[in-house]
Amino acid sequence: MTYHLPAGKALGGPYIVDVTPEKAGWGHSSLRVLELPPGGTHSFDAGDSEWIVVPLAGGCTVAAADDFGQDTFELQGRRDVFSGVSDFAYVPRDAYATVTSAAGGRFALTGARCTRRLPARYGPASEVPVELRGTGNCSRQVNNFGAAGVFECDKLIAVEVITPGGNWSSFPPHKHDEHRPGEESVLEEIYYFEFAGHDHIPGLGYQRVSPSGPGRDTDVLAEVRDGDVVLIPDGWHGPSMATPGHHMYYLNVMAGPEAERAWLICDHPDHAWVRDTWPDQPVDPRLPLYTAPETSA
Repeated sequence: MTYHLPAGKALGGPYIVDVTPEKAGWGHSSLRVLELPPGGTHSFDAGDSEWIVVPLAGGCTVAAADDFGQDTFELQGRRDVFSGVSDFAYVPRDAYATVTSAAGGRFALTGARCTRRLPARYGPASEVPVELRGTGNCSRQVNNFGAAGVFECDKLIAVEVITPGGNWSSFPPHKHDEHRPGEESVLEEIYYFEFAGHDHIPGLGYQRVSPSGPGRDTDVLAEVRDGDVVLIPDGWHGPSMATPGHHMYYLNVMAGPEAERAWLICDHPDHAWVRDTWPDQPVDPRLPLYTAPETSA
């Protein structure tokens, strides 16, 4: 199994990234990234999965139709992932969805196989909690648009993480590959990366995943660039390292078999002590890169 998919290696149909449970070799998590030209449109069947459509660059209209009727949502979107929080749309399972963009853009479709059908909904940017996690060179910003406890889904968990250039994210390394009620949940995870360039020089970073025990042998040390994907079926993941001078963005998509939709993690025992140092250090002054707008447009 190849866990690092450089840009262009996860193509599928109209998508520049097309990760399905079948392609990933697991049971729940999906990610599609769609690029549309000005005036472009794309339709898809939700099938047995729930989806959140979130603009990465540009705005769009999302229409979701099923036996109960049709809902249409206008997404203002954003210039790029480093310029602001985006609004988003939830598409339920068994719906037929159409994404249309007057000016064109790039849009992420984060998905998870599920059993419950929830209503189609609009998620305003103003209601996305922007969290500052860690301090010092472990400082990062988390846009919790699809986090458990923030926005209701059946199985899907999706968040965005922005790491300033030179900082370490996903640290201490952590895992969520064992069922331990109240302590750790089983979640498959997808990382999708974008980077801020400098003087027309593209950015890059590094991603580490290491085995967490017998039968959980995912092992990755990858240089990651714009459009790269890393699949994490199990294992300790972290750090995610942003090279100096280039902010790093990654979109996390998670889902699993647990009855409770929860992000419960276990820190690597060799590095868990790092969390104890955070209260003694200031948060990186470059953060937050931006905050959620006070009201929806």
